[in-house]
Amino acid sequence: MSKTKNVVLLDRATLGAEVSLEAFHHLPIPLEMYEQSRSEEVVDRCRNAVAIFTNKVVIDEAMLSSLPDLRYIGVLATGTNNIDLAACDLRGIRVQNVERYSTASVAQHAMAMILSLAGSVPAYSRDAVNGTWADSDMFCLLNHPIMELEGKTLLIVGYGDLGKATARLAEAFGMNVLKAKVPGSGTGAEDRVELDEGLKKSDVVSLHCPLGENTTNLIDQRRLSLMKPSAILINTSRGGLVDESALISALESGQLGGAGFDVLTEEPPRNGNVLLKKSQLNLIVTPHCAWGSQESRQRLVNLAAQHYERFLEV
Repeated sequence: MSKTKNVVLLDRATLGAEVSLEAFHHLPIPLEMYEQSRSEEVVDRCRNAVAIFTNKVVIDEAMLSSLPDLRYIGVLATGTNNIDLAACDLRGIRVQNVERYSTASVAQHAMAMILSLAGSVPAYSRDAVNGTWADSDMFCLLNHPIMELEGKTLLIVGYGDLGKATARLAEAFGMNVLKAKVPGSGTGAEDRVELDEGLKKSDVVSLHCPLGENTTNLIDQRRLSLMKPSAILINTSRGGLVDESALISALESGQLGGAGFDVLTEEPPRNGNVLLKKSQLNLIVTPHCAWGSQESRQRLVNLAAQHYERFLEV
């Protein structure tokens, strides 16, 4: 006797324990849930699945060939690079991602990094704790640069939802916003500036474009050399957009004022990363958490369930 067909959530732990799955439990098909799943466990766990929900678990052609009942893969993220899309298309399996769920959260994180680096907050915080302030003969310390954002120029590289949201926050601080032409994007908009020209003019550069053939190492040693020595580089998009070795060299030499990165080329960085090897007061690295406000994660779950409900109604 065959088992009841079900829906399988492969990596519930990536959503956080505080996020409610009530929207999934309201679906007309039983939900089977796993905190995490290794690749070798996927087929066995999904053998009776008509739908799979996954954040980062890879679903490849070999797995799909062993899951004849599968009709839907819900990706609990915007990117679908962990799914073999061509194999799904051949089998008539619908792949549905979720967009725009984390716009406010990511933009907020980018702005937080800009504000922290512009005010040399990590450096001043260290000096308050390590006794440098206590040893001062004045009431204050002004031994690190402080950039006033009003009137400064922000270059947005990737003017989609995330870029636009970050731009709106920057404009609230009185910044002037430029929008860069992204290589390979095909945009001919008149309000875009050439990337190299924008880098020369800008006090802050914030990356929000996808990682692809035309954008890998988009910000390399040459482009870093075009930026102002006081400039700040923010990356809340993908680690591979920036040559990390060139970046650390630019920070150490004073060629660049500061950098804030929420993403690295390898995540998690089990093999180490040049940006984590040395303590740099003008470098902030966070663990790909910009998207992760509780509101954002709850919105992700609710939208993913809504997408599947619509699929069932067709």
